[in-house]
Amino acid sequence: MDSSPAPRLYDLAIIGGGINGCGIARDAAGRGWSVYLCEQKDLGSGTSSASTKLIHGGLRYLEYYEFRLVREALMEREVLWGIAPHIVWPLRFVLPYHKKLRPRWMLRLGLFLYDNIGGRKKLPKTRSVDLTRDKAGALLKPQYKRGFEYSDCWVEDSRLVVLNAMAAAALGATISPRTRCVSAERRDGLWHVTLRDEQTGDVTHIMARGLINAAGPWVGEVAQSVMHNNSRAPVRLVQGSHIVVPKLYDHAGCYIFQNADNRIFFVIPYEQDFTLIGTTDQDYTGDPGSVHASAEEIAYLCRSASDYLRVPITPDDVVWTYSGVRPLYDESGEGKAQEATRDYVLKLDAEGGVPPLLSIFGGKITTYRRLAESALEQLGPHLPAVKGRAIGWTGREPLPGGDFPMEGFETTLQAAKTRYPFIADRHLRRLLRAYGTRIDDLLRDCRSMADLGRVYGADLTEAELAYLVRAEWVRSAADALWRRSKLGLRLSKSEFAEVDEAVSRIASAQEHAV
Repeated sequence: MDSSPAPRLYDLAIIGGGINGCGIARDAAGRGWSVYLCEQKDLGSGTSSASTKLIHGGLRYLEYYEFRLVREALMEREVLWGIAPHIVWPLRFVLPYHKKLRPRWMLRLGLFLYDNIGGRKKLPKTRSVDLTRDKAGALLKPQYKRGFEYSDCWVEDSRLVVLNAMAAAALGATISPRTRCVSAERRDGLWHVTLRDEQTGDVTHIMARGLINAAGPWVGEVAQSVMHNNSRAPVRLVQGSHIVVPKLYDHAGCYIFQNADNRIFFVIPYEQDFTLIGTTDQDYTGDPGSVHASAEEIAYLCRSASDYLRVPITPDDVVWTYSGVRPLYDESGEGKAQEATRDYVLKLDAEGGVPPLLSIFGGKITTYRRLAESALEQLGPHLPAVKGRAIGWTGREPLPGGDFPMEGFETTLQAAKTRYPFIADRHLRRLLRAYGTRIDDLLRDCRSMADLGRVYGADLTEAELAYLVRAEWVRSAADALWRRSKLGLRLSKSEFAEVDEAVSRIASAQEHAV
């Protein structure tokens, strides 16, 4: 007789721990459904940590008449700033007028629409800029004399993923990173899901009333290998790469530049001492897990930026690159990569009363919350009736650490300085930007820097690593140094190895304590 426990039954199982999967998990758990989410690697380890880090409407999408997408994204800017003011904040972008590219009237019209179709309330409106006098012009070649300045927002993308996962877990969801979905089959009116722990090899089983394929670039692979659906997924993989160079200028403004090939790219202050430049747009056919910035892409970004900058940059200036694969919905596969829609498409398979399957294609990090609402609107009729939060609640309740006013970061920082006067200003600012009010959990009973334990490089302490292991599912140095932070830019290979050892030791100690 089989004495193993019966698989647990969930209302909803989600494959994929990127921003879409974690955003849906948070919303569904808050509505009252029981939720299970698995991710084959670390949370946010794919496309969701490889964006340009912007909460934006997508100014160039207006050229492709994507008005619904742009309006929805513009409306989300201040919503996300409001629920996560520690990891989301306003930016101003300068768009120089280029005589040989888009005409000035077109730029004015596009920016007028950008200002007025998205319910902007807090963000400053567009203004014209005299680049011969404005500080933004000092970086540019002298032929760029006029331009426009407009608003969008920054986001720490991989932290947005983790915060949604934390919020979902606090509401009762089961979040399982480093867990692969081996198979999922409909049987007896339910989904029967087989899972494998990628660290231990242990195999477990769950059941679910509904299933979501939110695997991003792997959405087609999951459909074929996990659910044995051999039809071609209507997804187009598009690679976007970024380069990071030493800090190019001192002010906080950003730039958006046009290229003769109709693409645009951004130049943005990054991690206090660096500048971020990107992105590229090109079709991708390899393994999404092996994507990297090619020499051609690096040269392209350097050459494109140098067309505008007084002091050119070269591949030798690049200190780091990252690359991601966007899973865009595209049934035809024709046309240029930058012309494929960035809008999300949800495909529901629930005909004949079978347990529902929702597959997610495309999407932008900016609209993840609205995507989650749309997903649950489709799935809701197929799931049990529950009494939980009402639709739209995720735009009103703060994410973990974001429970302070959207324009109150500096005030919150001053209060933290009073509580932790022994921490240097730069260090404390980084901690507050990453964890918000959760720094009180991280620092707990610390009364001096010595209480934070060993410093592993930069300002990364043992106390911070212990918090990341305890609260944010960190199990490797890469988790801590590239996704929960970008401290990997500052640590040496030997320090990286020491962090890896420390994470393993802390995780083992915490598991034994439990």
